[in-house]
Amino acid sequence: MKIITTIEEMQQIALQLKRDERSIGYVPTMGYLHEGHQKLMKEARANNDVVIVSIFVNPLQFGPNEDLDRYPRDEEHDRAVTQQEKVDYVFFPSVEEMYPESHAIQLRVVERSNVLCGKSREGHFDGVVTVLTKLFHITMPDRVYFGLKDAQQVAVVDALVKNYNFPLEIIPIPTVREEDGLAKSSRNVYLSVEERNEAKYIYQALEEGRQLVVNGETSKDKIVEKVIQFINEKTRGKIDYVELLTYPNLKPIDQVSERVILATAVYFEKARLIDNLIFDENGELTFHH
Repeated sequence: MKIITTIEEMQQIALQLKRDERSIGYVPTMGYLHEGHQKLMKEARANNDVVIVSIFVNPLQFGPNEDLDRYPRDEEHDRAVTQQEKVDYVFFPSVEEMYPESHAIQLRVVERSNVLCGKSREGHFDGVVTVLTKLFHITMPDRVYFGLKDAQQVAVVDALVKNYNFPLEIIPIPTVREEDGLAKSSRNVYLSVEERNEAKYIYQALEEGRQLVVNGETSKDKIVEKVIQFINEKTRGKIDYVELLTYPNLKPIDQVSERVILATAVYFEKARLIDNLIFDENGELTFHH
């Protein structure tokens, strides 16, 4: 495993791999790697000649009052994880390396971004597509692996790749969960013991909503109401949103008649947890192994 810190060296390596016709699987991360990330690396390892993982906490996607400085970091641990997953190259640039000067050209996301998490995090997805555009040019991947826990991000990146003809394929990977259903997340470390126990009900609430669709319910309002009620009854978390939208276009609907995402974000004392389920009009989950 080789650690690369400069854009120039990473790009040279990627170019050489292209010349040698070796396929590149790429996993972009912000570090503090957990089993969710490992699942992405395993998939990349299984389906490509070479695996590149980037670790970069991107300041552009944090809002003015968000937890950039508090975002958990653990380089030693990340190094051990990437080694264990037989990653070939870890791209570990500094902020100065990635953003040496102010941007004369800015990318703005105008669809798929003003719902779900994007609604309360203005500019967040502009920061995501900016850094990914740079990273895609630097690593030149054939396939890029994303976790569906952040399904909105996957939808936005899907639009970026299609709108701007990036020669790569996005591979969405189902959310990795704890035994009790809680989605794995770097932010789970901030939960108190009581909160951790209650957090499992977020997934259960989404399952209750999906079950309604399985049983023939198509009304968005009834499904959303059920999820809100369940979370409020079972947890002391404060609901940021519960939304039901088409997927991946993230358009509002009144009735379920195509593939949808049922998603929620819940605030606990020191952590905001997100989760979602993506299913068709019959309530069948559409991304699962």
